[in-house]
Amino acid sequence: MADVPNRPEYQSELFKKGLEVRREVLGRDYVDASLARADDFNATFQQMTTEIAWGMCWTRPGIDRKTRSMINLTMLSALNRGAELRLHVKAALTNGVSRDEIKEILLQVGIYCGIPASLEAFKIATEVFKEIDSAKGS
Repeated sequence: MADVPNRPEYQSELFKKGLEVRREVLGRDYVDASLARADDFNATFQQMTTEIAWGMCWTRPGIDRKTRSMINLTMLSALNRGAELRLHVKAALTNGVSRDEIKEILLQVGIYCGIPASLEAFKIATEVFKEIDSAKGS
């Protein structure tokens, strides 16, 4: 587990399993920076997130990562969790969700969760797409 602080919270096999998936989906730099920033107060939160969300849920065989990403986009949009939505739009692209599929998901959010939730999610997704395109030189 290179680049991971040597904390007791980060030693279990479930943590290591979750860390692998978390890095693959969210990006190694983002995940490692989150773990490095953790202190005695919030390291247990990083442990919980990595073990339960990534080690127990994201590794289950019942649905694939693309589908999990699509569900996350829906839930995060509905809950108006902008920072996490921004992160998971990028993750969804990594997991094979197309921009057109993201658009359809966000339209569906508008119908079932309201136009304001959909509008905010569209704004965030548009910003993420622009950042990605800029980084590619498009």
